[in-house]
Amino acid sequence: MVKYQTRELDIDVLDVSFVPIENLDWGCLTIGALGWGQIQIANSRNIDINRRVKRKAWMLQLCDQLDQFYPREIAKIQERVSFFAQVREHWETWPD
Repeated sequence: MVKYQTRELDIDVLDVSFVPIENLDWGCLTIGALGWGQIQIANSRNIDINRRVKRKAWMLQLCDQLDQFYPREIAKIQERVSFFAQVREHWETWPD
């Protein structure tokens, strides 16, 4: 994580932090729909670091997050499939 400020065309680096991903609290993370799921920082102004979390506990929380994420994604995809089935039906009946 890099904290910086800009000044016209210059960038001043204020702080640089390297932490294992399991130190990032799930309260400041989200999962995006890219590939198998992309872990994202929800708001870069609100990053909570917890160095006491063990990797096993964090990974189990990841599994919990994905258990909630994937059914929502499946529902969204089913809506899109249904929508485009209706679009197809419309265009199949359209006169040439």
